[in-house]
Amino acid sequence: MNMSEAETLAKVEVLADLEEEVRELMVAHESKRILWFPSELLSAAPDTDPDKHIRDLRRRAEGISTPARVALALNLLTEEGLPHFHRLLAAYLGGDTFWSKWTNLWTAEEDRHGAVLHDYSRDSLVLNNPVLEKMQFEYLKSGFEPTWDKDPYRVFVYTTLQERATQVSHANTGKLASEYEPMIGTVLANVAKEEARHYVFYRNVFQEVLARDPNRALDSAASIMPSIDMPGVNMPHFREMADVIRRAGIYGPRDYLKIVEEQIRYWAIDAIEGLNEMGKKAQEKIMSIPARLERVADAMETRSRAKTFAFAVAFAREFEME
Repeated sequence: MNMSEAETLAKVEVLADLEEEVRELMVAHESKRILWFPSELLSAAPDTDPDKHIRDLRRRAEGISTPARVALALNLLTEEGLPHFHRLLAAYLGGDTFWSKWTNLWTAEEDRHGAVLHDYSRDSLVLNNPVLEKMQFEYLKSGFEPTWDKDPYRVFVYTTLQERATQVSHANTGKLASEYEPMIGTVLANVAKEEARHYVFYRNVFQEVLARDPNRALDSAASIMPSIDMPGVNMPHFREMADVIRRAGIYGPRDYLKIVEEQIRYWAIDAIEGLNEMGKKAQEKIMSIPARLERVADAMETRSRAKTFAFAVAFAREFEME
């Protein structure tokens, strides 16, 4: 057994020791959750003409701005990357352990996110649905292979940061898009609340890992926290769409900076003591990340110039953003 395999095995043993804590976290998670389904959020009210319901929805949706439509497309496609994430979680956490119960629950909850956004897009005609479906196909075909190096600790750091980022993006997209069409605000508020609960679960799991194996946990966190690729990074036009979302104030480098600062505070990274040399170096690196992210955000904002965009998924309408 080489050093890398031994390290991974040691981490797997730590995760196995978490079974009771994970069970308690799952009970807490489900006790606070209000389970909803796409048809409940999107269907016409009782005694309402369903055809009129759709006509009214489409009339209201005409007012949704093009940047908000781009954000909706990116958020929708990100959610529909679920098959990649189920595969990765199953591979890293094991398919024949107690972790599979969480992976299956998480998958069942997440599956509704892509479904409700896809159903909304189809009903409202807010996006060019044939183009959207082709983008989804290409995204799933291209795959998602994060550089986690078979490290189960990194899984929890990444999912903590990623779930929080999607929560912010969904919530802010809902605020922007619901100015004219309130139903999408309701839909995205429900999705964002569930992402928030997933975020709490993963954040608490990593806190337990830190308590048991602080040196290796910090080393894993230090490799992930400087920057994360969102799941949609391989989808067509991802970078340009992400630029629109940043310019619209929905999600950008400053939001990621806040997310990293939140985790540093919650995990009390600066207060962890008794570390070995590897742990101390990782601790110092993590504490330096916010300043670096601040510089990145400043530089991006300083270099940003007005730009014209057009996306086929948003009917190729040209629009300019500062």
